[in-house]
Amino acid sequence: MSLRPRQPLTSTTAIVDDGTSKVPAQPTLPQSAISQSLTSMANLANLLPTGTLLAFQLLVPIFTNNGSCDSATRPTTFFLLIFLATSCILACFTDSYKSADGNVYYGFATFKGMWLFDYPTAESSGLPDLKKYRLRTIDWVHAILSVLVFVAVAMRDKNVLSCFYPMPGHETQEMLNIVPVGIGLICSMLFVVFPTSRHGIGYPVTPGK
Repeated sequence: MSLRPRQPLTSTTAIVDDGTSKVPAQPTLPQSAISQSLTSMANLANLLPTGTLLAFQLLVPIFTNNGSCDSATRPTTFFLLIFLATSCILACFTDSYKSADGNVYYGFATFKGMWLFDYPTAESSGLPDLKKYRLRTIDWVHAILSVLVFVAVAMRDKNVLSCFYPMPGHETQEMLNIVPVGIGLICSMLFVVFPTSRHGIGYPVTPGK
């Protein structure tokens, strides 16, 4: 008796043999739910300002002296947070263009199209029509949501809290515990409902982009 490897339970490529021909099996409801969840997670990961968050994790402990702020480091930390929040906004308006020769060029979306940063000047006469990359209302929505997500992450960082709220009261502590979680949950849901097709600086470019 020969043993054949069993197919994974979550596979969507199973084959059904009806005796005459083999046809692909339809995914079950749990499989569809898992697939949709993974797609939603991918969209959310694509929209979160990961580069800014990395800089946040590296710089905040240094600027706050591990949470022990004084009259000099507190305003410096505040301006650092403002700078990082601004970078979240700007990142939402960047996009990329993949030319016919396979090269990827990055640019900044405008009301008329996209302005490329690194497109060769000698080839500017052959620049394609980039009107489809122009700013849309959804870009502003994503920019606001990205800033809110960054604020939620900053409010949950122990160094930031120790810097600006060294001894919070009971009600203040409750708000610091609830508000960031609520902001993160709502923004995550909106990110999933309203995905973006942009692939800005630091994000992968999908085939055909």
